[in-house]
Amino acid sequence: MSDTLTTILLNDTSAQKQMDVLLEQEGIRRDGNLDYTCGLFDEDWKLAATASCFGNTIRCLAVSNDRQGEGLLNQIVTHLMEVQAERGNTRLFLYTKPKSAKFFGNLGFYEIARVEGNLVFMENRRRGFGDFCSALEKARWGGRSAAIVMNANPFTLGHLHLVERAAAENDTVHLFVLSEEAGPIPFAVRKRLVEAGTAHLPNVVRHDSGPYIISSATFPSYFLKDEDTVIRTHAALDLEIFGKIALCLNITQRYVGEERTSHVTALYNEIMATRLPELGVECRVVPRLEARGKPVSASTVRKYIHDGRLEDIHPLVPESTWNYFTSPEAQSVIEAIRREKNVIHY
Repeated sequence: MSDTLTTILLNDTSAQKQMDVLLEQEGIRRDGNLDYTCGLFDEDWKLAATASCFGNTIRCLAVSNDRQGEGLLNQIVTHLMEVQAERGNTRLFLYTKPKSAKFFGNLGFYEIARVEGNLVFMENRRRGFGDFCSALEKARWGGRSAAIVMNANPFTLGHLHLVERAAAENDTVHLFVLSEEAGPIPFAVRKRLVEAGTAHLPNVVRHDSGPYIISSATFPSYFLKDEDTVIRTHAALDLEIFGKIALCLNITQRYVGEERTSHVTALYNEIMATRLPELGVECRVVPRLEARGKPVSASTVRKYIHDGRLEDIHPLVPESTWNYFTSPEAQSVIEAIRREKNVIHY
């Protein structure tokens, strides 16, 4: 039997339909974040196997029931690794069901963390996560240490309130800024605004999150049955990884902002409040800073920018953030925010 390995294009409706059927057979729905998809077709152009990429991740893998055991997944993953190498991505990550983890181990992937019964997070570097933790240990200071993880999209007075609270109550605060590009404000800008907004706090150590703290925007939800399961699994995976990071830095507190409006964040916080103490880390929920009787949030800031109400963000952000958004440099970011269909996170 002669198979053909080829790219599946978005305008190839026949191949796209076959792909959806094949994914559904595996209990998978198509991920909303894909930037390359390929398929193995038999001589009658019936789809035998498919897999996709997003950034430097591999996802949405499936093999037809009647072709399993023929090494097709090996072929297709090898092809994706070649595609990624052509893109300059030699460091690869994948998410898979626990039953498939051994197979990917045979292809050179190593487990980082797992959520039992739901998913395993893997990478193709044996020492990848270990090296990340070793680098973090160089920033380990003495005394009482806390952590904050934030997207800072953009950095607001609410974020600053949380960081100042943690800095006042601890000897060291390790502030992780999500480094994935998961929105209209680039990481380089978000990082710069965090650095400028917290420059007056000498006990705050700023870190890029790297590839191990995964954003909800790019977390793979395609093999989880419903939205709450997605949120719970994402939180569980994040906390498994964070627990290992906390050990490296002797972190005993994690600070989070109280959430009143976002279902996703509220559920995430609820899971943290249960799981973190099991990892030896206290979960400190800090009431949201308010302005004009409403909680200060990055979503509100983005909404004002989106709606052309730039002046309204001034009471909600530090001067460094305000100065950036009123500078010519910010014009392209402002335009990107205005092009977004939905800037509020629920």
